[in-house]
Amino acid sequence: MKINILFYFLFFSNILFSQTVIRGGVTNSNNEPLNNVNILINYKSTDDLIVFSTTDKDGLFVLEIDNKISEFDIQLSCIGYKTITETLKNESRTRNFVLNEQEIELSEVVVKAPPIIQKGDTIKYTVGSFSKEQDRSIGDVLKRIPGIEVLADGQIRYQGKPINKYYIEGLDLLEGKYNLANENLSYKEVTQVQILENHQPIKALDSLKFSENAAINIKLKNAYTIAGSAQLGSGFSPLLWESNITPMLFTKKNQMLISAQSNNVGNNVANQLKNLTIENLLNPSNSESEKSDWLFIQQLSAPDFTEKRWLDNNVHLLTGNYLHKLKNDYEIRLNISYLNDVQQQNGSTFTKFITPSDTIKLLEKNQNFLFLNSLQTNLTLHKNSEKKYFKNSFEFQGFWDSQRGNIVINEQNIDQQLSNRFFKLSNNLKTILPLGKKLLTLYSFISINRTPQSLTINPGQFPNLINNNIPYKEISQNVNLKKILADNYISFTKGFGGISVDSKFGFQLENQNLSSQIQSSENINLSNNFSNDLDWLKTKLFIEVQTQYKRNRWSLDFALPTNLYSFNVKDEKISKGENFSRITFEPRLSATYDVNNFWKLNTVLSLNNQFGNINQLHYAYILQNYRSIRRINAPLPQNLDQTISSGIFYRNPMRSFFWHLMYSNATNKTNITYQSEILENGTTELKAIQQDNLQQSQSVATRFNKKFKTLQTNLILNASYSLSTNFQLLNDNLTKVNNQTYNFGNKVEIDFTDRFTFEYQSTWIIMRTLIQNQENPAVTQENHLATLTFFTGKQNFISLRTEYTTNNFFSERTEFVFSDLIYRYSIKKRKIDFEFQLNNLLNTSTFRSVDISDFTYLETNFLLRPRQFIFKVTFTL
Repeated sequence: MKINILFYFLFFSNILFSQTVIRGGVTNSNNEPLNNVNILINYKSTDDLIVFSTTDKDGLFVLEIDNKISEFDIQLSCIGYKTITETLKNESRTRNFVLNEQEIELSEVVVKAPPIIQKGDTIKYTVGSFSKEQDRSIGDVLKRIPGIEVLADGQIRYQGKPINKYYIEGLDLLEGKYNLANENLSYKEVTQVQILENHQPIKALDSLKFSENAAINIKLKNAYTIAGSAQLGSGFSPLLWESNITPMLFTKKNQMLISAQSNNVGNNVANQLKNLTIENLLNPSNSESEKSDWLFIQQLSAPDFTEKRWLDNNVHLLTGNYLHKLKNDYEIRLNISYLNDVQQQNGSTFTKFITPSDTIKLLEKNQNFLFLNSLQTNLTLHKNSEKKYFKNSFEFQGFWDSQRGNIVINEQNIDQQLSNRFFKLSNNLKTILPLGKKLLTLYSFISINRTPQSLTINPGQFPNLINNNIPYKEISQNVNLKKILADNYISFTKGFGGISVDSKFGFQLENQNLSSQIQSSENINLSNNFSNDLDWLKTKLFIEVQTQYKRNRWSLDFALPTNLYSFNVKDEKISKGENFSRITFEPRLSATYDVNNFWKLNTVLSLNNQFGNINQLHYAYILQNYRSIRRINAPLPQNLDQTISSGIFYRNPMRSFFWHLMYSNATNKTNITYQSEILENGTTELKAIQQDNLQQSQSVATRFNKKFKTLQTNLILNASYSLSTNFQLLNDNLTKVNNQTYNFGNKVEIDFTDRFTFEYQSTWIIMRTLIQNQENPAVTQENHLATLTFFTGKQNFISLRTEYTTNNFFSERTEFVFSDLIYRYSIKKRKIDFEFQLNNLLNTSTFRSVDISDFTYLETNFLLRPRQFIFKVTFTL
């Protein structure tokens, strides 16, 4: 009932909105239609803009006004014609205009592009109107463009949703790894940032299947662009270095970005290799074939604030990205990257395990070394024309990671050694061809990967389980997972009368073998309870009919997949397995109503059947880390997910005003309940039993972004709330766990003068946990960051940055203050910067944070980077 009420409320709330529609045509004195005539609706007798549009190729226009004013001014202007302005009453009407030619006497003028131009579904932001003198990369400018949100890892969101493509001059050079461009492409090479709303990346489907996601296109100043920079830096203490050499080339037929980066100053350049577009994040084939970690050393929880303050790294990155346009609209692209990083963690943790009958406490001192090595390559042949689409990507991934950790607990040293490798070969093919009046789509994905991992712990753990409760020297866990994944389908798409129908028929196969063994220093051949030899075969036959309807202001998308799942799981060593088939129906409905040019309502309803994976079904024990061992000797998890999400979106680019409010409600029903047995020393045995479980969650989030031009101020406000409820078995007690999280944030940027700017941003997080309706004290975390920027002359730049963090842990309050100073001297004619950085002026050495999960309270003390001095020289091409 609640879902229906909310659904109808969103769909019919448009009655609360009223609008005026002005339509007509523009001709010259010879009655010839004029295109690209600028039409502005302003408040009467002012230059304050309400709405803006241009005439099409036939000289026609339509303007929608969502405003209760009684009268307004309409202004029409075009080069070579006399500008006219008339006052009209705020009533819907059809009005035609005639522009008279006017001779123009040219004189020396300075042309300045408007900061924002909107034409159809494209919003163009002039970079020069949003950049500041202290900016260096296009990523710096994106952070202050209204409507755009850049997360800490570099992911770009527009109106709360991740973008689906990041183009440079209309070409996709980086395939989701757009941080490479954001962090290294100088903003001075860019003339516009274009937001492509409702962007359909496949041109052959552009008139058939709509999209509700946006893309970004970076428009360069020159058709032939050689860009990039070289940066060298050094400092202390200890001995520090930072280097970045990144040349780039952009032409009509070729694009290239090469980068060699290295540092030990806490700059995590690995973020530049993350796939961040929603197209990559939501692709099920990609997610199921990615690296999965089975074994871990006990790591410290990373502080949730500026990464450069705590990341102790020694990283080297080398990447090459090249795209070449061939004949007949084909493109070939090669992306190669290699990463080597050594990270060190030092600190301690205090953990409380809160059970219905007791509270168990555990204090650990940690020292960890993380060794990261990876090689990733991708070769793609691509064609994207209005009549044909073709894309084939061949990919290799190799990870040679390892970790080493030492823990001191109760004056006892525990050593951990982890080898964590992964190898993957995959090929992804998709082509779309015309077949009569239909479009035929062929898709094939195949992936082969292997995950060999091993963990050794000294002294041995879980003696009661492994060695008859007798202490012993060492325990080791070996895991080897082999997987073959195939996903193939064929689909037919046809459009008629504003409706498109896509019929898809496909087959998926997942074949895995899990081999694992626990050995102790006393016995290398433990019982079968400590050895897995699991064969897993999962197949899925599916038929999906997707119907899209788009007319006037409505966009409806309804999909009805029908799936036949088959599972065959068996471990011959212990003669256990499972074999069953299920038919599922998983409908999904998305409805969007464009109230007017500014307001949009959206609702999504979905029903999904999810089945567990091999990580959630192994009949023998696997030692995950030194204090966690688990065996899932239960039926395969079967989950039924019901989800509703709704959103209200407002955008007025011409007034730099964006706002959205989103709500989601999810219910998960599963046949499995997890049982955690927490022992006196804090070690945990996790088992799964067949018992129905219900999990519920709700969340609401909002974001407000407005740039006040007269005040030279950009304001961002955001807030969110989440509530989750689930049941767990803790030490044989069925326990209801409620988690609540409140999150508030703001950011304000003020340009007092051209030479003096101020920026302030803050976040507040409040976490509450209830176990069996008994509320634990709330944990509150605050973070405040203020930056003052000064320019003394055209060559001198000074920035003072101060960060204040406070935490309330039950009855204890902790406070931390950090300050940084930056001085930069620029020789603009030679494009050279000399920069001096003094980081962590106050030499704050440790940071304490808290994380609350279902039944644990984790307090982490993390050793931070000390005060450091860095001197850098940057040469820009």
